[in-house]
Amino acid sequence: MIGHRFIQFNPDEGAKSKFEQLLDIFTQLLTYTNGDATEAISWLNELDRQYQLTDADYGMGDFIEDLKNNDYLKENPQDGSFKITAKSEQTIRKKSLEEIFGKLKKSRQGNHQTFKHGQGDEVSPDTRPFQFGDMLEQIDFTESIRNAQINHGVESFRMQEDDLQIRESDFKTQTSTVLMIDISHSMILYGEDRITPAKKVAMALSELITTKYPKDTLDIVVFGNDAWSIEIKDLPYLQVGPYHTNTVAGLELAMELLRKRKNPNKQIFMITDGKPTCLKIGKKYYKNSFGLDRKVVNRCINLAAQCKKLKISITTFMIASDPYLQNFVQEFTETNNGKAYFASLDKLGAFIFKDFESGKRKTVY
Repeated sequence: MIGHRFIQFNPDEGAKSKFEQLLDIFTQLLTYTNGDATEAISWLNELDRQYQLTDADYGMGDFIEDLKNNDYLKENPQDGSFKITAKSEQTIRKKSLEEIFGKLKKSRQGNHQTFKHGQGDEVSPDTRPFQFGDMLEQIDFTESIRNAQINHGVESFRMQEDDLQIRESDFKTQTSTVLMIDISHSMILYGEDRITPAKKVAMALSELITTKYPKDTLDIVVFGNDAWSIEIKDLPYLQVGPYHTNTVAGLELAMELLRKRKNPNKQIFMITDGKPTCLKIGKKYYKNSFGLDRKVVNRCINLAAQCKKLKISITTFMIASDPYLQNFVQEFTETNNGKAYFASLDKLGAFIFKDFESGKRKTVY
């Protein structure tokens, strides 16, 4: 008889250890302190003082010792300062991925998949009869043997062409992505921290691509007065500088990186909170922070058109709600035939991940 079995509830079963709980908080703090382990530990001690995160059985000293023993932390014996390890850097990326994906609802969209069957990466549950030209490795022998037994019987077992079943596979498109992150001074102005959510999204996206889509490529470009590439391992340490917003330099570097990629599908994701305000002409900087300077805007629009010719789509994530920026973003997006989102900070990750995985061609203003 099928029924329900009731057992006593144990609130501690499956619960995280004290070390794991503190590690979650510590990795969050590292994102805000730009990877400064000493400052993060100082903040954690302050939180412990206010909210009693530790107890008599497991103190903050035990946690720090466990961090070192588990290769999350290195201590400088000369001055007693701490530095995070490569394991910590990867943990921060994984935590960012879990945090952002945890907010997303399950969807049938995405996974970079086309709607065509073929010799692809992902095995499909669908099967079909054998056709001339199918490869030997595509044959589903379990289903084929089953067909042979049904069609010819077990005693006089034989397998013919009509018995063969082919297991379909779905082809995943390979994509080269450049993620552009604005590190101009406005990303921390007006009492709002915009760079930390941008870093979290970048770390989560890099972890997603390197683990789930290893054939894809991801380059990360930061831009202020100038633009330069950074490595994935540098993301926790990324800081905002006293910079203007040289969007042109960022786009030019992104295009240069994508020209070197062999994947036919190329795209740029640009996270910014303001208007382009800077150009570099020769060795001098042309700057104008007041309004939209047409000299700067026209260079941006021209690059959007060049990207369209090179079949590089640009998706702009504007984490600001200034109405006067909408006209610029709309003109930029229409020129490239790309997409644009005016995203709040708490929805930034959802926008980027859904866009990355959907691959649908639509423009949102």
